[in-house]
Amino acid sequence: MCLFVAADFCAKPLNDMTRVAILSPSLTTGDGVGNDALGMFDVLQRRGYEVRLFCESHSLRHSGLSDLATIEKFLRSPTDIVIYHHSRGWREGVELIQKLRCCRVVRYHNVTPARFFAGFSSHEQEQCETGRRQLFDLTAAECELYLSASSFSMQELIAAGADESRSLVVPPFHHIDQLSKTTPDPDTLGRYSSGITNILSVGRVVPHKNLHQLIEVFAHYHYGCNSKSQLIIVGKGGEGFSPYSKLLHRAVNRLGLNKAVVFTGGVSDPVLKAHYVSADAFVTVSEHEGFCVPLVEAMSMKLPIAAYATTAIPETLGNAGIAWTERNPALVAESIDLFVRDTAVRNALGVRGRRRYETMFSNEKVEGSFLKAISTLQ
Repeated sequence: MCLFVAADFCAKPLNDMTRVAILSPSLTTGDGVGNDALGMFDVLQRRGYEVRLFCESHSLRHSGLSDLATIEKFLRSPTDIVIYHHSRGWREGVELIQKLRCCRVVRYHNVTPARFFAGFSSHEQEQCETGRRQLFDLTAAECELYLSASSFSMQELIAAGADESRSLVVPPFHHIDQLSKTTPDPDTLGRYSSGITNILSVGRVVPHKNLHQLIEVFAHYHYGCNSKSQLIIVGKGGEGFSPYSKLLHRAVNRLGLNKAVVFTGGVSDPVLKAHYVSADAFVTVSEHEGFCVPLVEAMSMKLPIAAYATTAIPETLGNAGIAWTERNPALVAESIDLFVRDTAVRNALGVRGRRRYETMFSNEKVEGSFLKAISTLQ
């Protein structure tokens, strides 16, 4: 069986009576699940489907949003489709998948193992525990299609009981097209173009991202290779309010890196673009990823990448960077040093990354893969 749906596919014209409900516990911008759901909405609407977005909470202004209580009235025909985005526990969503009488698609982004949040957030821990348990409910529902963001995630679903013949890999839609057209914020560019080497990491500031070890990686590089360097951590949650963020700030203080590590918090697209443009290397030592969209963002910007080879990271990264199977901060620091010192290596990895992005992960390629997968329901 082909696990990855070929992207060079032109979908046949669709029945204009077909309706699609895109279902998620929450929807927001600047979020991997939200961007994927909105990407699906745009593609399906252009193809002639009548599409609606249903969620429990959102921070969007979008004409396609509908009241969750109306989803069963919206899906009137057995040939209508519901696409449920599963990334955490949500009782209402699972119950809908169990009782709806239409074509049911589970979109699996992966659920972070709850152990990472133990001692940091009981709420997140409970949501992850619930989300993991609900994998068995979703596979027992024998849905018509299971779409995973990576083969790593797909294998988890199959292990939980999903029918392999109904399981496919389709990478997530993203906002890189929008980011590529965005003008970098000039103030941010000015702040980070002062002859200092900029090491960038992007993603939510949460325990499974392993940022406490990223700070150790940077300490090896800063003190052992290049004192004219700084680590820039871009993502929500780095402001120092949560228990995990406080731990990170204490680590920075203990290592004497207060002036060399920057937590930006959540940022706008112009500021994010400026960080990518100013960066000399991209690094992640995350311990758990169902896909890792920031890797693809970095590839699109031709940044060399150093990472730990965990979960879905090797699959997404491919040959566009260096992924270490050994969890050794010194090895990652040496990779960063290689990128910064050796222009040929840096440029070669940048070209590989851009090529990988264009051939596998551009929204155009994802669209072809997604439409081919959906066509199996017809």
